[in-house]
Amino acid sequence: MNILIDLLPAKVRIDGVEYEINSDFRTSILFEIMMQDRDLDDKSKIVQALDLYYSKIPCNVEKAIDEILWFYKCGKEEDSLKAKGNLKAVNIYSYDYDAEYIYSAFLDQYGVDLQDIEFLHWWKFKAMFKSLKEDNEIVKIMGYRAIDISKIKDKAQREHYKKLKEMYKIPSVLTKDEKEKLDAIREALSNSKNVDNVL
Repeated sequence: MNILIDLLPAKVRIDGVEYEINSDFRTSILFEIMMQDRDLDDKSKIVQALDLYYSKIPCNVEKAIDEILWFYKCGKEEDSLKAKGNLKAVNIYSYDYDAEYIYSAFLDQYGVDLQDIEFLHWWKFKAMFKSLKEDNEIVKIMGYRAIDISKIKDKAQREHYKKLKEMYKIPSVLTKDEKEKLDAIREALSNSKNVDNVL
């Protein structure tokens, strides 16, 4: 698929039957956030993904999931970082954590209000996101997160970027059980109780 010459897909073909696929950018953002949710098991993720993308769920669920992944990756076989041999890709953005920065960048650069726009194809959204200019705050932040500080020779510069990397670090996503355990530890500590019972 070539975004310059091909019409962007709104349907997928499964076992010779065409199915409409929800191609709005919000659907694929929700999909990505859902896939990162550590509280959901794989079966729940599959069920929710099918519900997100299809109004009529195909009988061939395996092929339906393959088509979701193809669509989500904008018709590309490999993501660009993996294609370059970097199999351990660094997560440099979060649609959840960075929502305000992304919203502001689209409004500033393209005049697109992601709240007001009724529909924006996922592939268009991704092309626009990839092409955000360096002066947008989200692009600067992604740069801080992506930088390999071990390759910076100057000690002062390395410390500077280490601080920025830490400042803009995406918080780790905790499971519901982990959150409850942390809350119990905080509660015990704030009441000067022994945390051994919580651990």
